[in-house]
Amino acid sequence: MVDAMPAAPESVHVTAVTLRPATRADLPTVLALLADEERVVDPATLVVDEAYEQAFAAIDADPRNEILVLVEGVDDQGEGGRVVGCLQVTYIPGLGKGGAERALIEAVRVRADRRGGGLGRILMERTIERARTRGCALVQLTSNKRRKDAHRFYGGLGFARSHDGFKLAL
Repeated sequence: MVDAMPAAPESVHVTAVTLRPATRADLPTVLALLADEERVVDPATLVVDEAYEQAFAAIDADPRNEILVLVEGVDDQGEGGRVVGCLQVTYIPGLGKGGAERALIEAVRVRADRRGGGLGRILMERTIERARTRGCALVQLTSNKRRKDAHRFYGGLGFARSHDGFKLAL
C-alpha cells in the first residue's frame, strides 16, 4: 500500500510572479507604490502629469535605465496580473572593477498590504540575477537611515554596509 502525499495546508498560498520592465500602462500603479510606503494608494487617485510622462519616457528610452515591476497572476501568455512591487535600476559604466558596470537600485517598493510574504526577496533576487546576467560586477543601493527593517532585509540578501551616502538637494 502506498501512502498518499499529505495535502498542503490551506493557509499556504504560493503565488506565481513575474519580473518585467514596466510599460507606460504601469506608470499610475508605480506612482501609487512610490506615493506612500505605509498604505495602499489607489492609482486612479493620482494625476500622471507631464513631468512623470517625460521622466518615464526618458527612463524607457535609456538602455542603462529600467523600471522593473513584479507582477502576480500573469496568465500563460504573459497577460494580465497585478503589479505588487517595483524598483528602478540604473546600470553605471565605470573604470573600477575592471571596467565592469555596476547596478544601482533605487525606489524599491512592495505593496503595503503584501509585505512580509517574500515578494520583496523575489523582487530583489531576480533583479540581482538580471544584473549578474548583464555582466555587472556590483549591485549597490542606498536606504534611509531610519528604515531599520529595510536594512535587515538588505543584509539578509547579502548586502553589506560599506559606505556612508550623501545627498545635496538642488
